[in-house]
Amino acid sequence: MKNYILNKKYWASITIIVMMFVSMLFNACDNNDSSDGGPITISKVFLEDVNSSVPDREVSFARLGQLIRVEGTGFTGLKKVYINGFETYFNVVFVSDTSMLISISKNTPTIDADPAVRNTIRFVNDSNEAVFAFNIRSAAPKIISISNTMPKAGEVITVSGTGLTEVKKVVFPGNIEVTSGITSDVKGEFFTVTMPAGVSAEGGSLLVESANGGVYSPAYFNFKKGVILDFDGLGSHGYWGSGTSMIQPADLLSTAAGTGNVSQGKYVPHRPARIASFAAATNRCSETWTAGNGVDNWRAQLTPYIPASTPLDQVALQFDIYVPTAWTNTGFLKICLINNFNGGEWTGATYNYVPWITSEGKVVPFQTTGWQTVTIPLNKFYSYSKASFIFDDVLKFREAATYQNFGFFFENSDVKLTNVTGQASEAVFASSATSVSVSTDNWRIVSLKTPTYSDFPN
Repeated sequence: MKNYILNKKYWASITIIVMMFVSMLFNACDNNDSSDGGPITISKVFLEDVNSSVPDREVSFARLGQLIRVEGTGFTGLKKVYINGFETYFNVVFVSDTSMLISISKNTPTIDADPAVRNTIRFVNDSNEAVFAFNIRSAAPKIISISNTMPKAGEVITVSGTGLTEVKKVVFPGNIEVTSGITSDVKGEFFTVTMPAGVSAEGGSLLVESANGGVYSPAYFNFKKGVILDFDGLGSHGYWGSGTSMIQPADLLSTAAGTGNVSQGKYVPHRPARIASFAAATNRCSETWTAGNGVDNWRAQLTPYIPASTPLDQVALQFDIYVPTAWTNTGFLKICLINNFNGGEWTGATYNYVPWITSEGKVVPFQTTGWQTVTIPLNKFYSYSKASFIFDDVLKFREAATYQNFGFFFENSDVKLTNVTGQASEAVFASSATSVSVSTDNWRIVSLKTPTYSDFPN
C-alpha cells in the first residue's frame, strides 16, 4: 500500500473548502428564497490562495482573476454584486449570511472604470445595498525593456512592459527615489522617467510602484562594474596591424551625437570616416576589439557580481547603439566572444545582430534618435543556444582561447532569414553596398536576474 504525505498547502486548501462548505451549507437555501434581504454590512475581505504560505489572508486589494472571501452580515437574499461597476457572477452555494466567495472577473474594468465606482464592490439585495471601498488591480506589472540602462543624470529613459499604469514611484539603485516627472502610458505599456543623480555605479534593479502594484527590472541598470570597454578608460581597446578593417584609436569619435540620450565621451563608428561605403557580399568589413590576453579578465572583474554558476540565460551582453539614418536590407554586427573568426559565420561563439529583421521575419528599418541599449542574453550565442550552460562555461572557453579579445565585426554578406528567426525559410536577403552609420559604446556584461516582488512581503 502506498503512503501519501500531504503538504501544508494541501491541508490548508482542504481546510478552507471544508470550513466554507460547512458554514454555508446551513444557509445556502436562504439565498434561493423570496426574502428581500436585510441591511448589508462589509467588514473584511480575504484573498484565497492555496499556493500561498497564508492561503486565507486579509487584504486591502486583489487582482483580476483572483478569488476573494468577503465577511460581513446580511448576505442572505443577495441578488447582485458589482465590482468596479461590473456585474460579477457569484454562486449562491458559496454564500452564507456572514460570508461569501466571489471570483473577480478578468473582464472587470480597472483604470478605465467610471471614477465614481472605481475601486469599489457594491452588494445589492431587493431592499438594500452596501458599497465597500476595495482596491482592484489588473495583473501584476511586468518590465520587458529599458530604452537606455546606462544614461546620464538628467536624461529621460523609457521603461516598457505591461500593467505599468499610473506609475507613482521609481527607486533607482542606491535607493534613489523619484516620485515626480513620471509620465505613464494610459494602456500601461510604458512610462518615462528622468535619470536622477547619485545612482549607484554597482547598478542593480529598478523598483517601480504603479496602480497595479510593484515590479522589479532585471539587475542590469547602471552596472558600470560590468563594462568591458567604453573607449574612455574602462577596459582596453585592442588594435594591431595596418589593415583597412581594423578600427584604430584615430577612428574613434568623440563629437556629441544623439538626441535625448547623448554620446558619452569616445565611441566607435563601425564604418569609420575613412571608408566611404562597404561593398556587397563582404565580411569583416570593420573590426573592433578589446585588448585580450593578459588584460581582459572576465572572471576577476565579473564573478564578484555575477557568480560563475549563474545560468547563461541570466547573463547578457549589453551595449549602447546609435544609428541616425535608416539601417535596412543589408549589413549586420557580428559579436565575437574570442578572436578566432574570419567572418560570415552563423555558428560558434558568435552572435549576429540584425536589427532590421524582426523576430517574425519582417523587414523594419532600424533607426535611433539617441543612444539606446541592446541586450543579448549569452545563451543566444550560437555555441550556447542548443543546451543549458552556466557563465563558467563562457569564462573557461575564453580563458582557453589562444586570442582572448572580445570584439565586433561589421559584416555585409547575404542573410538567410532562417539564420535570424530560427524558423524554416528559403528567403535570402541579398546584400548591397551600404554607407550606413552604426556606432556603439559601453560594452558590458550584466546580470538578468530579477528580484521577485511580493504583494505581501511578510
